[in-house]
Amino acid sequence: MNFLASQTPRKLRGGYYTTPDVAVFLAGWVAEAKPRRILEPSCGDGAFLDALAKVGCAKIESITAIEIDPAEAAKAKARGIPSKVHSEDFLAWFLRRRTRQPEFDAVLGNPPFVRYQYLDAGTQKRSEAVFREFGLEFTRHTNAWVPFVVASLAMLRPGGRLAMVVPSELLHVLHARSLRRFLLQQCSRVLVIDPDDIWFDDTLQGVVLLLAEKRSGPVGRLADVAIRRVKDRTALATTASEYFRGADFFPGSVLNGKWMLGLLTGAERALFARLGAQTGVRRFAEVAAVDVGIVTGANRFFLVPDAVVDEYGLRRWAHPMFGRSEHVRGVVYDRAAHEENRRLGLPTNFLWFGDLPLEKMPPSVRQYIRSGEAEDLPSRYKCRIRSPWYNVPSVSLAPVGMLKRSHHFPRLVLNRANAYTTDTAYRITPNGVRAADLVVGFVNSLTALSAELEGRHYGGGVLELVPSEIEKVLVPVGRYSPIALNTLDRSVRAGVSAAELLARQDELVLNPLGIEPKYCETLTAAWLRLRDRRWRGGRGTDQS
Repeated sequence: MNFLASQTPRKLRGGYYTTPDVAVFLAGWVAEAKPRRILEPSCGDGAFLDALAKVGCAKIESITAIEIDPAEAAKAKARGIPSKVHSEDFLAWFLRRRTRQPEFDAVLGNPPFVRYQYLDAGTQKRSEAVFREFGLEFTRHTNAWVPFVVASLAMLRPGGRLAMVVPSELLHVLHARSLRRFLLQQCSRVLVIDPDDIWFDDTLQGVVLLLAEKRSGPVGRLADVAIRRVKDRTALATTASEYFRGADFFPGSVLNGKWMLGLLTGAERALFARLGAQTGVRRFAEVAAVDVGIVTGANRFFLVPDAVVDEYGLRRWAHPMFGRSEHVRGVVYDRAAHEENRRLGLPTNFLWFGDLPLEKMPPSVRQYIRSGEAEDLPSRYKCRIRSPWYNVPSVSLAPVGMLKRSHHFPRLVLNRANAYTTDTAYRITPNGVRAADLVVGFVNSLTALSAELEGRHYGGGVLELVPSEIEKVLVPVGRYSPIALNTLDRSVRAGVSAAELLARQDELVLNPLGIEPKYCETLTAAWLRLRDRRWRGGRGTDQS
């Protein structure tokens, strides 16, 4: 969990400044359109002002720059570039002017990357007001850069250009969905330049360069979109206009919420669409229900190893559980796997006290409950809203589990030990298919690619899916022998490489559906490319 007190002032302000080469690249594209009025909504110490001076804009009448930090605004003014620098919050500045007609021919910059919960109350309200202004869906999971881009695009005249550095999560996170829709509606063309390298020091945040041309005519068809992968900063030697000319644009109407499909080639997109409609391939929601795991509110207290159970005499209240990748080394969680985890001293016990009054508990158990109170656990939100605080609700078993996060691709776990799962995993209940068949059929190149397209990732490159995303994942439906399940379990435990594992499973799962090996190879190649992009250059160990 990320707590406000542990964050650096730089991170709380989102102050990761643009390097001169990136600023000049973006400013050069803006300058080609010969803009008269330019907006820089988050100018920092003036890197983009310098870049505009370097590329030259002969017809510029005015540059308006906004910077919330007075010290940084002073640095921008000190550069001596003809501009008007305002030291205030850009969203407040925008909301005062929202009734005016768009007045800028170009917008460029690097908006702050700050989580919503780290913003002050005033900025939070202004962020929500920006979404409300354009009838866009708002979520408190948003990040400061999202309303910045929305407001910047709104200030742009028809035919104008927007050039910005934004997080690579633009393509996939749920909280940027409204922005993606707004871009498609407001623009004629959108180009995303997607580098393999991490371009900001001191952060794992990947970035992309967002270049958009605002629509000149009335809103009609959605914008055309292209995503261009580049390797490193040497790509900046090519102008943005050259990238536009060589880009493989496709209609934005093919993008369904997320833009990850744009990372596939046209042939890959066509294949993926065709296979998704094939007999024997279903959406996950059609074959299983997804529910979050048990929410304890204090996992370290409720999930404990045998040593704690024995020390406080908690065996009566201890139940088997799994919820971490270290707990599940294969695709079957049985008594043998549970006993091995116990032997290793892992926290394999879920403590469920129910609503038993404290006075009816043995002294040693009361002592354990009070140790939690001494740590102020009852004040935590999930504990505070229930009575008694140690009574964990919604406790139930599911025949299949699924870890929330994965390194290569997600896998299901057959729950033969009748173990509980916490909120680090999901409870999966098959519908119309056998649990073991669902587990076996879930590992294949089509499902792996589908999960990559539907999920999201952050710094560090781990893939994460929430229930609404899991429900959209494509999964083949078939009947498999117990041998198939045991073979898959042994292969995963043995650390067979992800690509080899998918190849083996494709032969078992996809080929019988009429999906030829050449198509499986195309799916695997596309998945590998997206996985390596998530890892930013293929970092990580090759373990399933």
